[in-house]
Amino acid sequence: MGVRVVVPASSANIGPGYDAFGLALGIHNEFEGELAAAWGVEVSGEGAGSLSADADNHVLRAMAHLFERTGRPDLRAEVVCHNGIPVGRGLGSSSSAIVGGLVLADALAGSHLDRRAIFEMAAALEGHADNVAAALYGGFVITSDGPACTHIDPAGGIAAIVVLGERELSTHQARSVLPGFVPHSDAAANAAHAALLAVGIATGQPGCVAAGMFDAIHERYRALLVPDMVTVRELFEAIGAGPAVLSGAGPSMLALVQAENDERALERARHLAEVARTALGEVGRGQVMAVPVDRHGARIV
Repeated sequence: MGVRVVVPASSANIGPGYDAFGLALGIHNEFEGELAAAWGVEVSGEGAGSLSADADNHVLRAMAHLFERTGRPDLRAEVVCHNGIPVGRGLGSSSSAIVGGLVLADALAGSHLDRRAIFEMAAALEGHADNVAAALYGGFVITSDGPACTHIDPAGGIAAIVVLGERELSTHQARSVLPGFVPHSDAAANAAHAALLAVGIATGQPGCVAAGMFDAIHERYRALLVPDMVTVRELFEAIGAGPAVLSGAGPSMLALVQAENDERALERARHLAEVARTALGEVGRGQVMAVPVDRHGARIV
């Protein structure tokens, strides 16, 4: 019997929360699978023709890992991936694949692992925890080495505006431009901004969110790889959409919109996205999306 798993996109860092903050977004990958005599994978949608269709595919690797860890290394599966998350744009496509593979394998094997165990496996496979935590738990997450994770269901209404990068940017490349050390003043500023942002999302206070979405330790260096980053940020502030930050390693950018409920927040995000879409077309950033925050995370449907 087949199983279908839906996993959201995710935005990591969100400005000052470098390698610590993650937010699940309402763009999804779907993975359908059933046990079979041999491994097989088919990819449609985003990444079709470029993502691996062999054993090194992220979904299959994650499934094989869980089968091995749960004492069923003999299991194999055929999987169909319906991808809605853009690849290599800072929206957690690889984390979605890893989480989707683990949840799918857990269901097919009947191993009934809790989410903490799946989270630890996903973080080990991905190499860091922020994106996988958001994809698995939904909502807003704070992660640290260990790995440890705190999940927060955002208070009030919240939605996001995503300015999609026109080209792929690998996390490895984006990390390569970062310095080995940052000044104490920058680290202190980031700690303050991260605290404000987390409080704002947890309590629904828009003033805290707007004040907190400023980074001092990674975005200025990654601007070398995302040359229109400052232009996008200034335009978003000018149209009243608030500060825009890199989504993950970039090149996509993200702004947060708050209101009394999610429906109103998404409605406001759509209006601002339309305004931004017209203005950003002049700098080649015409693909702007208003998306809800996914509060549920990975789920079997």
